[in-house]
Amino acid sequence: MINVTRLFDFPYYQLEKYNLSDALVTKYDGKWVKTSTKEYIDKANAVSRGLLRLGVQKHDKIAIISSNNRTEWNITDIGALQTGAQTVPIYPTISAEDYEYILNHSESKYCFISDQDVFDKISSVKNRVASLIEIYSFNDIPGCKSWKEILELGEDESNQSEVEARKDSIVTTDLATIIYTSGTTGRPKGVMLTHQNIVSNVLMSAPRVPLRAGDTRGLSFLPVCHIFERMILYLYQYYGISIYFAESIEKMSDNLKEVKPHVMTAVPRLLEKVYDKIYAKGTDLTGIKKKLFFWAIELGLKYEPYGANGWWYEFQLKIARKLIFSKWQEGLGGQLELMVSGSAALQPRLTRVFAAAGIPIMEGYGLTETSPVIAVNDQRNRGFKIGTVGKVLEGVEVKIAEDGEILCKGPNVMIGYYKDQEKTDEALQNGYFHTGDIGEIDSEGFLKITDRKKEMFKTSGGKYVAPQILENTFKQSRFIEQIMVIGDGEKMPAAFVQPNFDFVKEWAKIKGINIGTTEAEISAHPEVKQRIEEEIEELNKRFGKWEQVKKIELTPDIWSIDAGHLTPTMKLKRKIIKEKYQYLYDKIYNNA
Repeated sequence: MINVTRLFDFPYYQLEKYNLSDALVTKYDGKWVKTSTKEYIDKANAVSRGLLRLGVQKHDKIAIISSNNRTEWNITDIGALQTGAQTVPIYPTISAEDYEYILNHSESKYCFISDQDVFDKISSVKNRVASLIEIYSFNDIPGCKSWKEILELGEDESNQSEVEARKDSIVTTDLATIIYTSGTTGRPKGVMLTHQNIVSNVLMSAPRVPLRAGDTRGLSFLPVCHIFERMILYLYQYYGISIYFAESIEKMSDNLKEVKPHVMTAVPRLLEKVYDKIYAKGTDLTGIKKKLFFWAIELGLKYEPYGANGWWYEFQLKIARKLIFSKWQEGLGGQLELMVSGSAALQPRLTRVFAAAGIPIMEGYGLTETSPVIAVNDQRNRGFKIGTVGKVLEGVEVKIAEDGEILCKGPNVMIGYYKDQEKTDEALQNGYFHTGDIGEIDSEGFLKITDRKKEMFKTSGGKYVAPQILENTFKQSRFIEQIMVIGDGEKMPAAFVQPNFDFVKEWAKIKGINIGTTEAEISAHPEVKQRIEEEIEELNKRFGKWEQVKKIELTPDIWSIDAGHLTPTMKLKRKIIKEKYQYLYDKIYNNA
């Protein structure tokens, strides 16, 4: 049996153990196209042979930028890694200026891209990247070389022995990839992860994922350039799980019905949207159907695992699942058994209501620098606790520093930041990685994240405020799409709020209020602001006086990745949001 120690061992392990006919599946021109494990390996070897013929050396850097997850990404990744080159995955949605920085900083020699949009962006900076020799595209684009040219160059198998020699020269502690963190502040940092970092994380996470090996479908749509989804894809390969790539977030609901996945990953923002959509459908119901829907939701919000609520609750839950929650399951394809959530804190109400609906979300925690998983919930063996990120993985050590910071040690911890010794020394001290997150481990061994160290702030009264906890609570209001709590060094916390414009329009229609049609008009309407203030006031009651949000201003636009408000995994870019709305900040505090 193959012993997996390097990332490119995963497909070979899968071939020996499961040999799938649908290892990787992508939709082209309306049709799902399956790539078998054997074909996956054959194509990866062709890519390796082609790259060697282009003169790719060990430790060269090869960038991959794709707007959506697809079979070609994985083939290119394995093909490049087998040559001893390192892959540099790049977020497709970042600015051309960031492309230029990352390609130059990593000294990438070749770049594989997906489509016209990425090509346009990269073409605008190509002549400012001295190391870049050539760009190859997965889609056929006029004026750009096709990745098929690499496959054709590698068709002749006469240099396969050279590929094997390269593979044999790669050890588990060799650098495999440099992942540039999207960073909520400043320039992206290049996180250096070895084969061992990611492989160990896959093998340590595997026992926590209750999947039937060799007979399960996974749907993949979170960006694979992010370590969370990438590690999961290697985990799927290790488990013999067929990977179907969603076309886009917009087509998710169609893809779910077509693929009928058993497992998928998600980020909290997406789960919030799914829940809001279901909730909105419920409010449109009438009569007994509506009563039943909200009875089921109320029941779901009280959910506790392992029958802790007693037999009467479980009996009611059985009825709710049959009458109401089964429809949720249908909307998600009908066979979903598990969702894994990471990247940001998940609202406990969502954990409860989806678990009640029979679609448990297992929340985990980690960072790019830890490859990524440090801890994750697992339904089995009483390893699931709502409001926590689960127990720390076997083989990873976590200790809580005196100031509450989570420190982590283990084979999954990065070897450092590329070309940045100073930041490396700051993050890695005495063998421990400093996560920048504040947390605690409870008496049962569950890890709980309480806030981002960097995001906590002090009011001028000297009181600490943890904005993430407040924001997660306020976002439970259907009027609020996004919110950022501010007030560092000021006398009170306040917030910028992006209203849920669709919901506010519905509300205004029912109330017979003319609030205008544009986002700017809606945000400027006094009755909209007053209604959102009422929501904040109600939810404020859950917090201490010093941390309650005293004032808000509504922003006149939608916060998005493209506009720079959010990172690609939907986290708030606090510094940028504050700069964008400096005039609102001044309005809050200058008139205070």
